[in-house]
Amino acid sequence: MNLFRQRRGSREKTQRSLRNFCVLCLLFAFSAFGAHAQKTDKFLDDLLRKSPELFGPVLRNPAKYDVQILYTQINRDQQNRPTFRSFRYRVDKDRYFYPASTVKLPAVLLALEKLNELKIDKNAVMLTQAAGHGQTMVQRDTTAPNGLPSVAHYAKKILLVSDNDAFNRLYEFVGQCDMNERLYRKGYRDVRIVHRLSVPFTAEQNRHTNPVRFVDGERTLLEQPAKTCSQTFRPATAIKRGTGYMSRDSLVRQPFDFTDKNFFALEEQQEMLKAVLFPDDVPAKRRFNLTTDDYQFLYRYLSQLPRETTYPRYDSTYYDSYCKFLLAGDQKTPLMNGVRIFNKVGDAYGYMIDNAYIVDFDRNVEFLLSAVIYVNEDGIFNDDKYEYDSIGMPFMGNLGRIIYDYEVKRKRPFRPDLNRFRSNYDR
Repeated sequence: MNLFRQRRGSREKTQRSLRNFCVLCLLFAFSAFGAHAQKTDKFLDDLLRKSPELFGPVLRNPAKYDVQILYTQINRDQQNRPTFRSFRYRVDKDRYFYPASTVKLPAVLLALEKLNELKIDKNAVMLTQAAGHGQTMVQRDTTAPNGLPSVAHYAKKILLVSDNDAFNRLYEFVGQCDMNERLYRKGYRDVRIVHRLSVPFTAEQNRHTNPVRFVDGERTLLEQPAKTCSQTFRPATAIKRGTGYMSRDSLVRQPFDFTDKNFFALEEQQEMLKAVLFPDDVPAKRRFNLTTDDYQFLYRYLSQLPRETTYPRYDSTYYDSYCKFLLAGDQKTPLMNGVRIFNKVGDAYGYMIDNAYIVDFDRNVEFLLSAVIYVNEDGIFNDDKYEYDSIGMPFMGNLGRIIYDYEVKRKRPFRPDLNRFRSNYDR
């Protein structure tokens, strides 16, 4: 239908049609904007406001702290099948925050998936070569039982203590293009992984990934050459934050540019964790090609504590909550008996994130909780002056505890059987 079609002598009718058309356009634009706008559910907002002594400063100015929270209740039926009900606080998939180490979880999943497609065991020896562009090689790993690197051991170090070099090696194995395109095909559209961590590479250098070789003794299983990603993964508009940043020893009084940095929306993070923990309860398209052994491997190391492993052996500086911000991040005491936290955290540039599935096996409690807070009072990046300990950790710990306390009291239609998430932590 042509809304602009005129009949002779009906100019007034046409003007009315134009006005109506413009109103429809505005309504469509508003609804489209609203579909992506920030979401807050009254239930979660009220729950937070019941504890002003814990959340008062943050709730008085949530925009300053860039808070997003996603809490998902889990109820089981008589066959132990789960259903999910989510509550949001200021969740907005289009509002940028730096995801820090949370991007390591998709790197682990994609590396395991790629090995399965290649029919290579995750414990096979992985030798990384160098091919210019500032790249480095890895031929040994003294923290592994056999002294040799592998995808399994890299993944273990990532999930236990968020090892940066281990992530970089999996990034190099999967490749920048493949990593992003695989996630996109699975329906994960609000994620962008475009650089290594803790190495001063340019955007161009991060497009290039190292040659990688997998071996079994003297036998070569795979010879993967150096790769260059031909695609460009960038947002449509520049992303700039803050009032300045440190460059070497000088303060640059301009907003810091995050345009070529990684991105991983909070809802996408929880959906990906759900795909790992509840693969039968997400669309097939969004699952990862993992084996039963892969799932058990992930459940073990997503929830294991640093003191419970021998390879690598971690000292007491890696306390139980070292990578467990929610529920326990502001405490350095052992976790409560029966509690396990299956999660991936991240903190950098003043952003703190935790994406967690929290279980109490003794009380039959389970829930998903993901949150981000920004703690950079002076607005300066790279000055190492972030309020992680004074604001960030207390916020995360208190948030986890009030949700946990609510879950302990919450009545469920059926008692959950959580045995599939139990692991042997003797190694």
